[in-house]
Amino acid sequence: MTRSKSLTMRWALAASAATSLVTGAAAAQETPATRDQVARDAGGSDEEIIVTAQRREQALIEVPQSISVVSGATLEGQQADSFADYLKLVPGLQLDESRQGQARLIIRGVNTEGVASTVGVYMDETPFGSSSGLVNAAVLAGDFDTFDLDRIEVLRGPQGTFYGASSLSGVLKFVTRAPSTDRIEVRTRAGIETSDGGDASYRGNLVVNIPLSDSVAFRASGTYRREGGFIDSIGTGGSDVDKNINDAEIYGGRASLLIKPSETFNLRLTAVAQNIKADAASLVESDPDTLDTLYGRLTQAQFVPTFSDLRYRVYNATGTLDLGFGELTSSTSYATQKQKLQTDYSFALSPLIEALLGVPNEFFQAQRTDSKKFTQELRLSGESKVADWLVGAYYTSEDGLILQDFIAATPGSTTPIAGLPLIGFARVESDYREIAVFADVTWHLTDRFEIDVGGRYSSNKQKAHQLTDGILVGGANDFGNIRSKEDVFTYSVAPRFALSDDASIYARIAKGFRPGGPNVLPPGAPAEFGSYDSDSVISYEAGLKMQSADRVFGLDIALFHIDWKDIQLLATQDGFNFNANGGGAKVDGAELSARINPTPGLSLSVNGAYTNARLTTDTEIGGLDGDRLPFTPKFSASLNADYKWAVGNDATARIGGSLRHVSSQSGSFDTAFRTENGRQRRVEAYDVIDLRAGVDFGRFSVDAFVRNLGNSHGRTSTTGTDVFGGFPLYPGGAIGTGVIRPRTFGMSLGAEF
Repeated sequence: MTRSKSLTMRWALAASAATSLVTGAAAAQETPATRDQVARDAGGSDEEIIVTAQRREQALIEVPQSISVVSGATLEGQQADSFADYLKLVPGLQLDESRQGQARLIIRGVNTEGVASTVGVYMDETPFGSSSGLVNAAVLAGDFDTFDLDRIEVLRGPQGTFYGASSLSGVLKFVTRAPSTDRIEVRTRAGIETSDGGDASYRGNLVVNIPLSDSVAFRASGTYRREGGFIDSIGTGGSDVDKNINDAEIYGGRASLLIKPSETFNLRLTAVAQNIKADAASLVESDPDTLDTLYGRLTQAQFVPTFSDLRYRVYNATGTLDLGFGELTSSTSYATQKQKLQTDYSFALSPLIEALLGVPNEFFQAQRTDSKKFTQELRLSGESKVADWLVGAYYTSEDGLILQDFIAATPGSTTPIAGLPLIGFARVESDYREIAVFADVTWHLTDRFEIDVGGRYSSNKQKAHQLTDGILVGGANDFGNIRSKEDVFTYSVAPRFALSDDASIYARIAKGFRPGGPNVLPPGAPAEFGSYDSDSVISYEAGLKMQSADRVFGLDIALFHIDWKDIQLLATQDGFNFNANGGGAKVDGAELSARINPTPGLSLSVNGAYTNARLTTDTEIGGLDGDRLPFTPKFSASLNADYKWAVGNDATARIGGSLRHVSSQSGSFDTAFRTENGRQRRVEAYDVIDLRAGVDFGRFSVDAFVRNLGNSHGRTSTTGTDVFGGFPLYPGGAIGTGVIRPRTFGMSLGAEF
């Protein structure tokens, strides 16, 4: 979709370089089936790099906002299967994670650890995860496996115009590879890893592409990963003695059918299934003041085995029809996310239950979380020399369910003790309905100056019904149906000026929001706690995108300021959590991506972000005016270097490495710690070094790698020292901190037929 042939070719070169700013030389690590994609990433082709950030196809450099694109070739070359593996490739993206599948994405520091998401996650055209604050969407971001992806797009800054609710700070899109009618393709990969002090990990992947005719093609891929555990339970406080309790198993696949009967119409049907089964969280017992690891090793006191069984299902039908004057796109999706979760509260609550009921016990919480989401979107877009335009309508219907059961079990088992009264039970059913209309116009005022203006009006209605019972909540409570309704307008304005054929500057003002709604209520809560309000951000951004004419050098810089109002928080009353609003916050920052290819085969890149995110008012959860927002380092940066060269006539060798630095951060807000110490917990800075090497023999390839060469114990999350209003969660007053995987050596083999 181009408006000017001469400008298109020039922008194609710039777009290729802009993508390389993020992927760096890592994109040079091709596998056989991704050779063409790698050539584009490394600047080896005049073909445009196309993104769909603004819900239509555009050259990357023509989009007036900060976007990172990580190619599928880069992901596979760096063995990057999940969020934690490709953080170093995206400036301004952070992760608060304690277990596989339980991850909170943070973009540009917009984070106060509420339960509703601030980052929208898309699988192609499908929005994944709930828009409401009642289904734990923030900590259940869709961590889809990256094998056989075309690319990942990360849009930084609010995306209220095109993506609506819960894209408060940005969007992460998984873009899968479409079926191809060109040829049959079979590609496979297998690998094994070993981590310091842990069990072995292994993986296998397979993709098949089959042209069924000149107009129909089918593509399917499957993946399996076994992640070995590396944390032990060593009997602290009477806990179990067990090794490597935090293992995980991830498996699933994608299938897609492309039907293109004519040049004016195509239909793509896609199904995605992924299961993430993770045992204990990757939390280690740490000193509550210094966060130093206790007992000289990575340990976690386990009394009752814990687990999370998470299942993603995504079904989508997307059709496009060329009407001549414009293109009509219809996307119909149905997605589900289901989790079974078991959490050990034995050390905290077993003594209380024994005191109340007179029976020795081990105590745990069993939880079920279900989210079902139907969406329908229609878009009509067109372009001319004067303007590119898009109008659309959107509808979503979501059903959510959370069930919690608190169980006293016979010690050494998970068998409930017979004859006890009901201890604790909660059921929350929720409904979320939203309709929206949106429009965007890019006016080409001159050959070099254009302005993009967009707006979205959305209306949502919500309903929730909560039931609780048991001795921990004071008996049976039926809170009845709680309803809410909200109308919101979001917008974006973004002028862009081409300084030359290879450089442009832009500015952007945009608003994003996150819905409020009915609340989860603690026993005896006053009526005003029945609902909470939406929060919103207004972002101001300016940026520069440029490259040298020969594509040897590229640079992408963005400066931004964010005003965040009515921030949503997870407040606590008598040990029970509920949603609340808590004043405001501000974020100031800068992001940089740079790439240089000084000699043939050698590529160097750097990504960096400075983020100053802090509260501007006191909150109810221990955060005070001036406190830094949780898990947002002021400075983060990564360096990537890769080199490839011919070995004989038929083989290509490659070596590379990455260094990622994360400066000190603030841990989770903690009222008691803040009161006692006059500050929030400080999470120390850490560095991670990754190395990689491989040889491509044509149809076959072999790779070896080491992650976290220095065996850093970087922290990814912190818990409080107590639960339910004062009961210690770990023996000895320890705090739980998430840690990255220790030093890991691995090898993989690939083949294409």
